[in-house]
Parts: sequence; C-alpha cells; structure tokens
Amino acid sequence: MKKIFAFSAALIALASCGLKEEFQPVVTGKYENPAPAVFYTDSDFGKITTIADLAKTYKTSTPYVMKAGTVIKGRVSTTDQPGNFYKSFYLQDETGGIEIKVGKNALYNDYLEGQTVYVDCEDLSLGMYGYKTGNYGGMGMVQIGFSDASGSYETSYLESPLIIDSHVLRGDPSDIQKVTPYVITDATKLPNAKSDTQATNKYVGSLVTLKGLKYGNEVFVLLYLDSQKDKSSYTNRVFLSSSNCSDPTCGITTWAMSKSLMTEYLASGIWDECKIGSGNTYDTNPDGTTKTLGDLRSNGTYPTVEKAAYSVSQYFKMGTTEIQLRTSGFCKSCDYEIPESVRKGTATVDITGILTLYQGSYQLVVNSLDDIVVNE
Repeated sequence: MKKIFAFSAALIALASCGLKEEFQPVVTGKYENPAPAVFYTDSDFGKITTIADLAKTYKTSTPYVMKAGTVIKGRVSTTDQPGNFYKSFYLQDETGGIEIKVGKNALYNDYLEGQTVYVDCEDLSLGMYGYKTGNYGGMGMVQIGFSDASGSYETSYLESPLIIDSHVLRGDPSDIQKVTPYVITDATKLPNAKSDTQATNKYVGSLVTLKGLKYGNEVFVLLYLDSQKDKSSYTNRVFLSSSNCSDPTCGITTWAMSKSLMTEYLASGIWDECKIGSGNTYDTNPDGTTKTLGDLRSNGTYPTVEKAAYSVSQYFKMGTTEIQLRTSGFCKSCDYEIPESVRKGTATVDITGILTLYQGSYQLVVNSLDDIVVNE
C-alpha cells in the first residue's frame, strides 16, 4: 500500500510539472486557403508566335536572350513519368515541336500530356543542342532554356520556381487534347538531317509514328569512367559501338539498360576489348599500349568504371535510313528484352516518339514502351 501511494504521489507530481506542458489546448483555427491556380488563355496575350517562326530567329551557333513580346503556345506532347524524359518537356503546335528545359522532376504533375502551355520567352535563351559542323555532322534541336553561365551549352535549365512560374504558363487542365502523331511510312518523308530544323520542317521536334522499322543490329552507348570529371575528355569516355566491339550490338538485347544490368554486362567481360577514348584518340597504358576496359578489371570488378549507362541507342532502319531509338537508363522499362523476332529481323516495329536530330542523325525518344508496337 505504501508503494502504491508513493507511486501515485510521484505520478501526480510529474503531471503537475512536466506532463502539463505536453497537453496544451488544441489549436482550432484554420489555415488560409491557398490562392486558386491561375490558368491562361489566348486573350491574356497579344500576338502568339508559332514554333517555326521562333526557330527562324535562331542562327546556327548563335544563342541569344529573347526580348519582350514573344509568346509561343502549344500542347504538351511528352511525359517524364516513365523516365525517358528528364527535366524537360516538348510543346507542339501545327508548325513543329520544341523542348522547354524546366529544371525540376515530376513535370507530369504540372504539365499534363495534351494540356495547352504558353511560354513567355522574354529573358529566356534560344539555343541549339546537338549541332556539328563538317561532312559527318548536321543539325541539332532548337530549344528554350536559360543562359548557361558556364558556356558549355547554348541553354541551361530554368531552375528558379519564380522564373519557371513567370514564363511557363499553363492553360486550363480540363481542356486536354493529346497530340495526334504524324505518321511516316517512307524515309523520303523524313526531314533533311543535315539542314532542317523546326524552322523548316514540322516533323522536327514533333510526335511522330515511324512505321515498319527493322532492327539495325547495332547499338551505341557512351560510358563515363567518372561522370563527375570532364565528360569531354577522351580519357574519361568509352564508346560501346560497332567501331569499338567485334559484336555491333555489344551483347545488349534490351530496350534500355539499368545500373544493375550494366554492372552484370561489365562483370561478364563482354566489353573488355572496348578502348578507352573517343573518335580516333585513345588513352594508353604505361607500356604504351591502348588502354581497354579489360585493363581496368581488378579482382573480378572494375573499380574505376562508373556503373551507369545514361542512355542506350538501339539502331533501327526505315529502308536504308538509320534511326536511333534512345532510351534512358532511368526509365521504368529498363532491362525489358527486345523480342527475338525483332532482333532476328522477322518482325518490324512501329514506334511513336519525338523525332529529334543530333549531329545530323535521326533520333526517336519514346514516352514509354507502350509506344513500341511489334508487327509479328
């Protein structure tokens, strides 16, 4: 009884001091309601400039900051939800499509496929990615972003929420009309990859369906030994390609390649013959021999090789014209096998994606694997 009394007295004392601080009256007030979302219509602007007319103002290798009075309008033709697009989305009008470089993830929550979006271009940068001079080069893609202070690229991402919300303006999300892809069945209908841009061909940057593509039995993957170091240095690059491997597919049989799958491929030794370098410039070992991935093997692993493939290009052909299907190593369809019938050439595919140009080559970027239809 004495013990019970002592315990009760202690509990009462505790409640009278420390515990009472934890049981204050509950706040019953209400937070202010957030301001309603603002959606825009044509009437909020003066003249609307077409994507083609905007692209005409760009001069090759001469990015510039746009002045007041230029507004473009289009419908969103991509989604970053499956992971093939990263910190950007494409807008498309009747004249073509263009990439808007918005530096944040999960854009699909803010810019819905088929939603109208206006871009107030004042103080934004118009540049191009992927242009290369010379006989083995060609056009890239005109895009909208911010000025790149480093000078490495013609545009950078819009990073600040204030800048994004001041320039990338949404139309009513209840008015969703998904973009209908253009259908191309013949390579002669493709834009000229050496000279066309969004200024001259409406298919550039647009959602298209390329019909009857045959597997090209070839891949291209760029690996970095360390992505935190100079990505342009030949000592930091490895090309997985027909020019660097006796097997032009480099053994890759999937649409994309995750970090774990790349690690498996690498550990198998299938890429050991690939040289460290780019173009015709290769790194060397202390004895003067050309350095390969195999030389970086140690105790069954490759400790100095970064285990990530940022993109995979699987080659397909429309007639004799090569089309690179580009997929991200972070997409949800990583490691899905390309059907054997496609790889053996007994089946063709119809692929819907954004048609882009890079150094005079055709590239197609899909939203998801659902955009690839196998014709058995």
